[in-house]
Amino acid sequence: MSAPDVASFAAEALERMLAAHPVEATYLGDHRGDGRLEDPSPEAGRRRAAELADQLRRIDDLRPSGIEEDVDVEILRTALRAELLDLEELREAEWNPMHHNPGPGIHALLSRDFAPLQERLVSVASRTDAIPEYLSAARRRLGELSQVHASTALDQLHGTERLLAETLPRLAAPFAHLTARLRPAAEAARDALAAYRAELAERAEHAGHDPRLGPELFGRKLALVLDTDVRPDDLLARATADLDETSAAILAEAGRLAGCAHPDPTTVREVLDELARDAPTDDTILQLCRDALADAAAFVRDRALVTVHDDPVQVVKMPEIERGVAVAYCRPAGPLETDPPPTEVAVSPTPRHWDEVMVRSFYREYNRHMLQDLVVHEAMPGHALQLMHANRYPARTPIRAVWWSGTFVEGWAVYAEQLMARHGYRSDESARAAAALRMQQLKMRLRSILNAVLDVRFHCDELDENEAMQLMTTRGHQEVGEATGKWRRVQLTAAQLCTYYVGFREVTDLVEDVRRSRPGASDRQIHDAVLAHGAPPARHLRRLMLAG
Repeated sequence: MSAPDVASFAAEALERMLAAHPVEATYLGDHRGDGRLEDPSPEAGRRRAAELADQLRRIDDLRPSGIEEDVDVEILRTALRAELLDLEELREAEWNPMHHNPGPGIHALLSRDFAPLQERLVSVASRTDAIPEYLSAARRRLGELSQVHASTALDQLHGTERLLAETLPRLAAPFAHLTARLRPAAEAARDALAAYRAELAERAEHAGHDPRLGPELFGRKLALVLDTDVRPDDLLARATADLDETSAAILAEAGRLAGCAHPDPTTVREVLDELARDAPTDDTILQLCRDALADAAAFVRDRALVTVHDDPVQVVKMPEIERGVAVAYCRPAGPLETDPPPTEVAVSPTPRHWDEVMVRSFYREYNRHMLQDLVVHEAMPGHALQLMHANRYPARTPIRAVWWSGTFVEGWAVYAEQLMARHGYRSDESARAAAALRMQQLKMRLRSILNAVLDVRFHCDELDENEAMQLMTTRGHQEVGEATGKWRRVQLTAAQLCTYYVGFREVTDLVEDVRRSRPGASDRQIHDAVLAHGAPPARHLRRLMLAG
């Protein structure tokens, strides 16, 4: 087939994905379905699976015109296979009620200024009207539940109720005609949510679905999530070796910071304990992150590490409906937006139900020094800047913009942490501040390695909570609050936690190979080149940059 056939196929695949996932479409920047929620019914799942199977049959007939289109076709093939695996074999929508929360569909319209508020509220009204029917269909999809997913879903659904009861009326108040329509719709939605939560709470008490995928299914999902040929046992062996190497590196750094000629693990703990005393609070964490973003951007520009675009970035409080999985995330402007809103870096304060001991533990982990590294990862020059570069890629098809590689994105962010530490970030403040940053960066690298270890061992090796907590608090030097949250995340997700470690190894190796192939190129030239192709998996980026 000719090149336009590839473009037509990609456009068709995108159209069908947007139609099937209207909330995701809102986040991507396509607003034609802003008044709809996804159909969570079993019938819709079967229709989508048949659609994906048909596309996978037809994709084999495409004849890409060159390496750029060939890469796009392979990325799309992997994305289609991953979604089909979830629908037909993982069947997560049948046991994970986190999939069936209408809150993100409302929040996506309220939180992003892609259109005037009055216009967005019209779409909010339509989605709110649909909530009772949506929850009814979700009930028919759900079977035996996973307890940990059900309990997290209950917390997030409470956030949805608060969104409808508090945030929506406040934003709609200036528009009397919309308020008259929204009030009864929101009341009916809240009643439906309350009944759904009550039923879910009852079912959660007897939930028996094991969230562990098992070695065979986890291995298949892992290969698709990473888009690379890696066996779980091989990944575990490499991560274990890197854990030893990085442990030695943080030991040496702690010795230098403490002025100790013969450091041991106790030295690392003492240094980290001292750094942890410089702790923020729920009231100060957002401003500290905003200040850190400004400092990091200035450093990247001054050291010419990578081109810094001036796209706006906002540090915001993570909405309650999205808490319980990660401490922070970066949400860029959707690649399909015609007038992109600012990129959001959302940071979660401590959960409402935590006691004082857990809150103190959390902020010992996310102390002022760690927040500097967190902002590097989530924003500058990590996720936010990388995705700004990706959105500037002059794509022939929408594939790389929509189905970007989470492994490359996370790998670049972990690489960015190391890049900043190696170039002496915070040394302008003091040598001790730079050393503190290096300690936290190495601690975060230990975390990324342990993420992979925990992910593989939980799904393939019956890892239990006690051993997981021991690994995180001793080998990873994590506070109890962080380790507790990560244990929950290990159970809630599968394969995603491996993306940090695998992506870091792949991006690091690629950058070094590009550096060798382009002698004399500056850091900024090399990094700009790595970021110039969108965000494809590293194996495809290697073909694009080093072919021939």
